[in-house]
Amino acid sequence: MSASLYIVVEGEDPGYDIFVNGRALARNEDSLEKLAMRLGVPPLLDFFSADENSMALLLEEGAGDPAWAQTLPPPQWFSPVDGLVTVRALLDHLQQNPATMGSDTHEVIRELAEYETVLSKTATRDLRWQLAVSWR
Repeated sequence: MSASLYIVVEGEDPGYDIFVNGRALARNEDSLEKLAMRLGVPPLLDFFSADENSMALLLEEGAGDPAWAQTLPPPQWFSPVDGLVTVRALLDHLQQNPATMGSDTHEVIRELAEYETVLSKTATRDLRWQLAVSWR
């Protein structure tokens, strides 16, 4: 089973493509979290939020704990500007230090660049976002 970290933009249809594969980011989430902490920016998972429907899908996919799903706070939405601070710090560091992620560096950089594009469009349209997780 592989995980994917993907962007959800508030509302039905933001009017632009928000798809980012997110598998390399999920595979390297622990390393990215440690790197974010060293860089002094919030880790990507600080932007995670899920509603009851999202959690139901995760539970159907065999991920998560049903008891934990019952204690979730209401979905949170975040400023894309805050997300961009993290994404750009990680992206800049990895571009200057490509050995950081090992063999996944190229994929992680590509996915972070795609996150940057989506979050920039989200900011331009004054929308909010959250990070979601899918297991397949």
